[in-house]
Amino acid sequence: MADKINTADLGFEKEIFKAADKLRGNIDAAEYKNIVLGLIFLKYISDAFEERYQELLEDGDGFEEDRDEYIADNIFFVPEKARWAYIAKQATTPEIGQVIDNAMVAIEEENDRLRGVLPKNFARPELDKRRLGEVVDIFNNLKLKEHGDSKDILGRTYEYAIAQFASLEGRNAGEFYTPSSIVRTLIEILEPYEGRVYDPCCGAGGMFVQSAKFVEKHQGRIDALSVYGQEANANTWKLAQMNLAIHGIEGNLGQGAADTFFNDQHKSMRADYILANPPFNMSDWGGDKLEEDARWQYGTPPQGNANYAWMQHMIYHLSPKGKLGVVLANGSLSASGQEGKIREEIIRNDLVEAVIAMPDKLFYSTGIPVSLWIINKDKKQKGKTIFFDARSLGTMVTRAHRELSEDDIEKISSAYDKFVDGDEVELQGSIHVADLEEIKGNNFVLTPGRYVGIEEEEDDGVPFEEKMETLTSELSDLLKESHRLEEEIRKQLGGIGFGV
Repeated sequence: MADKINTADLGFEKEIFKAADKLRGNIDAAEYKNIVLGLIFLKYISDAFEERYQELLEDGDGFEEDRDEYIADNIFFVPEKARWAYIAKQATTPEIGQVIDNAMVAIEEENDRLRGVLPKNFARPELDKRRLGEVVDIFNNLKLKEHGDSKDILGRTYEYAIAQFASLEGRNAGEFYTPSSIVRTLIEILEPYEGRVYDPCCGAGGMFVQSAKFVEKHQGRIDALSVYGQEANANTWKLAQMNLAIHGIEGNLGQGAADTFFNDQHKSMRADYILANPPFNMSDWGGDKLEEDARWQYGTPPQGNANYAWMQHMIYHLSPKGKLGVVLANGSLSASGQEGKIREEIIRNDLVEAVIAMPDKLFYSTGIPVSLWIINKDKKQKGKTIFFDARSLGTMVTRAHRELSEDDIEKISSAYDKFVDGDEVELQGSIHVADLEEIKGNNFVLTPGRYVGIEEEEDDGVPFEEKMETLTSELSDLLKESHRLEEEIRKQLGGIGFGV
């Protein structure tokens, strides 16, 4: 049994979400997501502002309404009629939706970073204002201080809410959410302590948040990371901007939502680390209009599948010593045709450092089995690739969803670390290190199952002859019992006039 599940009971943030979700009524999860996440964000920046406001008030210098005093401390300035105390007083009025919309507009006007980012549709007629007021009341009555730092709790609540909405939205969740255990597996392998971190399809920004947490966990500084991202969905892009802001991460997500292939907003940027979960097997990506693109260094990707377009886009954006961790559908490991030729060129250029086959049911949005690819432009183990079949890992936390535990992630990342250090890692049925000749012998197919072999069964010490004698004896007894039951059935049926 897993000793710790990533999104299991997280404490107070779980209670916040449960309370708010009871008021959802007939609103679709996708729509309600923006309501709840917008309110969490509003409460967060208001609490941060209020904390600094009280400090300035105690100083007695009269600077508590000076915008610069907040900006200097990386705190968003919140105008009076956008502060939570003001909004909470209007919670029971029919105008609460308009009050919140006005607050969002006022905050954007005072903070350039948030312009065009915050949701402003709380006043729309179809949104039940009584329910909205009740959600505001719930957030207002939370005793956050009793559970720790209120800003930290609200930050964790924002992440937790994103995960829960992914569960509720199912297939549509792929647009904005990558399961936490997958993200943290990539983070533990790549170890992005400092430098440029890039995600070309960043969703709600989970890769960046986990990268920052990794840095904090190892006593580093978040500002040592330079975050670059891009997202094509406008609503998801806004969620990512709020997610970065609520976690105190400065990031460049471009001027707005944009297609990564047709409007690369970071053309000249070369990243030290790239982490990404691109859309699987995307068929309508417009490849016919990009056939001569400079990014296709290893071959032109097929028009019917963008997997190797994403892969080559990322490799193109790697620095000379950069590392890339990407989630791809398993079909990319063995696809033939043009995809197979591109994969062969990438392998021949000694870029593939690790391939990890993941267990099923990790995603809310799809049942497609996936693998993690680790691409490294400066491999320590030249000419070698580690294959890890991790399909047996993970624990089912619901009937439809599996998660990796801390121990599972440690097994994967420690095996990778040992391989990089040149230590012995071979484990029949799970881990194998292959050189180029072996991969070539497998027609450049990278499916881990081809390399790791079948797990050896533990010898129970019983000689074969003795084992067969026992088994045949048991089989004989079972056959005798079968014949007895057959005769009994015939007898019972005959007794009621039905001969067999």
